[in-house]
Amino acid sequence: GVVLGVRLLELLRELGVETHLVLTRAASLTIGQELDRSLEVVKALATVSYPVSDVGAAIASGSFRTDGMIVAPCSMRTLAAIASGGTDTLLTRAADVTLKERRRLVLLARETPLHLGHLRNMVAVTEMGAVVMPPVPAFYAAPTTLEAIVDQILGRALDLFGLRDAAARGHPVDRAGLDALDRADRIAMDDRRDGIEECQRVRAGRGADRLCKTGRGQRAGCDDGRPV
Repeated sequence: GVVLGVRLLELLRELGVETHLVLTRAASLTIGQELDRSLEVVKALATVSYPVSDVGAAIASGSFRTDGMIVAPCSMRTLAAIASGGTDTLLTRAADVTLKERRRLVLLARETPLHLGHLRNMVAVTEMGAVVMPPVPAFYAAPTTLEAIVDQILGRALDLFGLRDAAARGHPVDRAGLDALDRADRIAMDDRRDGIEECQRVRAGRGADRLCKTGRGQRAGCDDGRPV
C-alpha cells in the first residue's frame, strides 16, 4: 500500500502544501518492491524528509505548527505504538505530538482480517482523537484503474483537512491539485447517478418483484430496484 503515501505526496505538492516526510524502514523496503521508483525520487516529493531515527527533528516538537498528520499506509505495528503512546521513532513521536496538540491525525490503517487486538487499538486511538480511515475503495464508482482507486481514497483523506474548503475561502491552494481530487469525485457521482437511473428503468420494465441485477445497478448500490 505504499502507493498511497507516494501519491499523497504528489497531490499535496500539486496543492502547494508544505510536507514533512518520515519513512519507516519497512516503507523504504516496500517502495523498491511495489513501485518503479527510487527512494531518492520519493523523498524529493516532500518539502522536507527526515530519517525515522531523528527524534530531535522539528516535527517532534509541539511548538512546530502543522495542520496535522497522515500515516499512509498505517501498519498494525505503527497503530499499536501510537495507541500505547510509544515514541521511540520519529513517526510515532510526531503522531503523539499531533494528538497532544489536538491536531488532526489520520491513520490509513491497512490490514485484513482484524483480530481483537487490532480493533482495540483502533478504539484507543479514536478515543485519543485520531481518525482511523481504512483505505477502502469506492466500488460503486466502478474504477477501472489503480490510480482512480488511490485518488478517490486520498481525496477523502484530504477532505478531512478541509483543503477544498480552504480554497473556497481564498487561501493559496493550487488549482491543479484540487482538479485531481474533484475528478475522482465526479467519476464516482456520475456513475452512481447512471446506475440508479438504470435500476429505475429495469424496475419499471420488469415489475417491483424482480431484482435489479444489472452490472451498473449493482455498482450503484441498487438491490430490489430501489437505490440504497
